[in-house]
Amino acid sequence: MHNRPTRREVLGAASAGLVASQVARPASTDKLALLGGSPVRRTPFPSWPVIADNEERAWMEVLRNGKWNRLDGNHAREFEEIWARTLGAKYCLATANGTSALFTSLNALGIGPGDEVIVPPYTFVATVNAVLLQHALPIFVDTDPETSQIDAGKIEAAITYRTRCILPVHLGGSPADLDTILEIGRKHKIPVLEDACQAHLAEWRHRKVSTLGALGCFSFQASKNLNSGEGGAILTNDDELYRACQSFHNNGRGKSGSGFAYMRNGANLRMTEFQATLLIEQLKRVEEQSRTREQNAAYLTKQFSEIPGIRPARMYSGATRNAYHLYMFRYDKEHFAGLERGQFLKAMNAEGIHCSGGYTPLNKEPFLKHTFDSRAYRAIYEAKQLLEWTERNHCAANDKLCEEAVWFTQTMLLGPREDMDQIVEAVRKIRRQAGALRAS
Repeated sequence: MHNRPTRREVLGAASAGLVASQVARPASTDKLALLGGSPVRRTPFPSWPVIADNEERAWMEVLRNGKWNRLDGNHAREFEEIWARTLGAKYCLATANGTSALFTSLNALGIGPGDEVIVPPYTFVATVNAVLLQHALPIFVDTDPETSQIDAGKIEAAITYRTRCILPVHLGGSPADLDTILEIGRKHKIPVLEDACQAHLAEWRHRKVSTLGALGCFSFQASKNLNSGEGGAILTNDDELYRACQSFHNNGRGKSGSGFAYMRNGANLRMTEFQATLLIEQLKRVEEQSRTREQNAAYLTKQFSEIPGIRPARMYSGATRNAYHLYMFRYDKEHFAGLERGQFLKAMNAEGIHCSGGYTPLNKEPFLKHTFDSRAYRAIYEAKQLLEWTERNHCAANDKLCEEAVWFTQTMLLGPREDMDQIVEAVRKIRRQAGALRAS
């Protein structure tokens, strides 16, 4: 009779087979794409924007009715009502873009020459450009590298008698520490202007960001989670600030927007009916898309927590919702055989996982010196004050973050769970082969 194998024999045979299969597996199956191996991913991530029949119908309706300007149409007004209601704000004013939303808001707050505005050094340049357009001084407060947000604990030390506004950025869709920032603003009677340009539907203690400060601004530029190619919005609960914004963005006209009577100076920063109708239609998917990003981001963070050297950006305890316009983490080369971040980025992109190193230190950009050397700034500020500005704006933590940061864009979080698994596998693969890549 044929004797049945014992349990030990079965396990032993299985183990031997596993070892044999590992030995027999060609080494090239794990070789990095940069070293001639096969990439983890060959298909593109979800494209952006998402376009459906409803966008085309709405766009053509505006085209055919011939009312393309918001002064003649009603789509911009309709979008303002929907967005204000969605966020829980009293007022929404649609603007041409996010930069013009910031510019308009600073004008409504009366920011001008001689004033200082607290800003983060880790942000898109529009945050600072809006301040410079007012001939005010941006004062950079260092970054909290754990969150990639402005370090709220360092704001108060940067305040002087010239400080007229605190302008935090909810970078990547993750809320800044609003409890601390708003308390500092109240204590010093300084308004807080929220730059929520990347933070559509993000929340602080279950309230939508942009509604907690005096004013809040959004961008609807082509890359944003809510997108009309270009576009922006201002949110506020303050009657007087709303009227000031409304007038300034419409060349200083009064409420009706008609005739040639003016309340103040201003500019033409109005949203078109084409932009507004796209936003109304895109809004029908924004909540579902946001939930998908959140779920995929949570999964990525759990997986990355098991990989030494990968440190996802932390959220503050008061942040109850992250918009995930960006998925941000820090890369520690010491856990990747000393492989420099630039090589890590190249390796990830070669594996079909597109990522970038994010922002460079904004406070060190040469254009700032050129601006301060301009005739206008030299007429407003004494040379001593501009020299002191240089000494005040060192941001060591931000410098280090800019050397370690890695970003994924929001579109990468819109796919299925398998996409997230491929992202994680690419990171693990690079870590396994980091020594070989560094030596190549």
